[in-house]
Amino acid sequence: MGEVLGKVLVVDDDEVIRQLIAVNLNLEGFEVETATDGQDCLERVLDVMPDVITLDVMMPFLDGWATAEKLRTDEATSHIKVVLITARAQDDDRRRGVGIGVDAYLTKPFDPAELIQVVRDLAAGARR
Repeated sequence: MGEVLGKVLVVDDDEVIRQLIAVNLNLEGFEVETATDGQDCLERVLDVMPDVITLDVMMPFLDGWATAEKLRTDEATSHIKVVLITARAQDDDRRRGVGIGVDAYLTKPFDPAELIQVVRDLAAGARR
């Protein structure tokens, strides 16, 4: 087995998308944990301590915007790299993500190879 490239927490309320992302990252050598929504993410993040979080925006209970804001304002999680993954592709949505301080923004449908490269780059930066 090769070297683990980093730890990723995949957050999406859609099980099919969550598993698609998890399997692709796992095959690339990442250790992957999953969460079903923003609240689940916040409850698990300190136990998992991922290098990168992939975060869907449109989720019940606590959406990706609010989750990203909470991650950024908490000293214990503010360093974790965050990739927003969403069907919302408007410029206002991208600006909102930048304003929150997310590290990358991908729109659905996304190219799995692009996602892997973004996560790889962010994880490498997190481990320096």
